[in-house]
Amino acid sequence: MALIGIVIVIVSVAGGFLMEKGNLSVLFQPAELVIIFGASIGGFLIATPFKQVKLVLNNLANIFKGQHLNRLAFIELLSLLYTIFIKIRKDGLISIESDIEKPSGSPIFKKYKTVLSNPKGLDFICDNLRVIITTNMPPHELDNLLDIDIEANNHEAMAPSLSLEKIADALPGLGIVAAVLGVVLTMSHINEPPEILGHLIGAALVGTFLGVLACYGFVGPMSQNLSHKAMEALVFYNVVKVTLVSFVGGSAPQIAVESGRRAIPSMERPGFLELEKAIRKK
Repeated sequence: MALIGIVIVIVSVAGGFLMEKGNLSVLFQPAELVIIFGASIGGFLIATPFKQVKLVLNNLANIFKGQHLNRLAFIELLSLLYTIFIKIRKDGLISIESDIEKPSGSPIFKKYKTVLSNPKGLDFICDNLRVIITTNMPPHELDNLLDIDIEANNHEAMAPSLSLEKIADALPGLGIVAAVLGVVLTMSHINEPPEILGHLIGAALVGTFLGVLACYGFVGPMSQNLSHKAMEALVFYNVVKVTLVSFVGGSAPQIAVESGRRAIPSMERPGFLELEKAIRKK
């Protein structure tokens, strides 16, 4: 969808310009591009710690990845938790220790490929199952602990989106900087004929155009995309939290999993019978 959106933005802007008999070569101003995007990258590096720069770069590829947490992913997540709870009820808490220490080699986890393909979500599940195994933590304390964990994860997940948002906010201003520099150059050629002055002024105004287009057509929407991805991960963590707290509070595995199902937004929430059928199949 992101690639489709980028193509639509480019085709719409360029197509509308051509419909009015515009010349696309006029919009190609390498100097303006260097000023706007070079300054925006420099400002980003000034404002952002190195570890966060790495985080932003690592997350840029996620913009062009498909949806990860769909209905099937939530069905597999709840099925996995149900299977773990049943094993705990039958064989005790210690029986899952080997599974959560090395989930990639666990016969339980191997059945659920979408959970294994989500390293951060997998760590969240295993870390908190370790807490349940090694401590006799009351449900309300586990709830508070999970909230702290989720808040820390959400803070990290939102950092790339907020950084891109700051870059987007700066782009129109840097476009004006490029335009002002173009006007300064134009003033140094004030004695030239109108044809040359018109070309120089047009080139200067391209800076404002590029800054605003990059902000609202590309970088701003990319920031929103990463924000949606972060919120998607937040839902995953909340589903795990609700399910674990319900089970630790004494609920039967079926009730705990149903509590987790209710925490899924309606667009992705599997039906009661759909989830039950998937669990029985596994």
